Amino acid sequence: MAYQTSLQSQTMEMLVAYRQKPSVQLRNRLVRLNMGLVRKVAHRLAHQCAEPYEDLEQCGFLGLITAIERFDPTQGYAFSSFAVPYIRGEILHFLRDRANTVRIPRRWQQLSRDGAKVRQALTMELGRHPSDQEIADELDLSMQEWRAVKLAASNRVPLSLNARVSSGHHQQSDSMMTLGDTLMDARCQIMQTNQEDRLELQQALDQLEDRTREMIESVFVHQLSRQEVAQRIGVSPVTVTRRIKKGIDELVGLLQKSAALQMEV
Repeated sequence: MAYQTSLQSQTMEMLVAYRQKPSVQLRNRLVRLNMGLVRKVAHRLAHQCAEPYEDLEQCGFLGLITAIERFDPTQGYAFSSFAVPYIRGEILHFLRDRANTVRIPRRWQQLSRDGAKVRQALTMELGRHPSDQEIADELDLSMQEWRAVKLAASNRVPLSLNARVSSGHHQQSDSMMTLGDTLMDARCQIMQTNQEDRLELQQALDQLEDRTREMIESVFVHQLSRQEVAQRIGVSPVTVTRRIKKGIDELVGLLQKSAALQMEV
């Protein structure tokens, strides 16, 4: 417990310093200090899908970096509570993109993973997304080879689920599997969609005024009556109803804005 308190205190001090004067070095220290958050989320999601844990972890680090960039220490909430939705969201977006695609040969998968790791490392080092040329140079590949890897990873044409795939150079000696074997099951996809919906709702809730968010969560999450919420907070039931209505209107606006931004992307 004492260690956890010390870690939180150290993290907050560094976040305040980063907010005042951002630097790649300080951000990397924050990433290393909070690696446990990424690993915890990645381990949990790794049990719900067929993707390698290392891929989930790399995506989680990108989410952690985004959280560090966006965190405002003056808001008064814990960084871990703020960062976990970003970490989980980055991983879930990766899983959603993978859910409806087939696996590529093992050699191409490894090159794609290596590229993702290099991209993450260069992003931390340079403070920006690296170019294809920079990634290719780190992998000691030509631009043509790296673009071929990217194309293989991103442009997989849907085929019959009964079609056979092989990951080796000598197809006859490989153990064969169907494309259907490489797809994530429907239950996992539904779970991911539900998690993404909850993530977007939680991120919108976090943007509301604290008292309004508390009222909404008390009524709709903890199933308390408006009278009980009013007694707990020390206001009238009419005030609770009015604040909840206002908060829901704000939530609708925030979620509509989020949906519009996703459509633009």
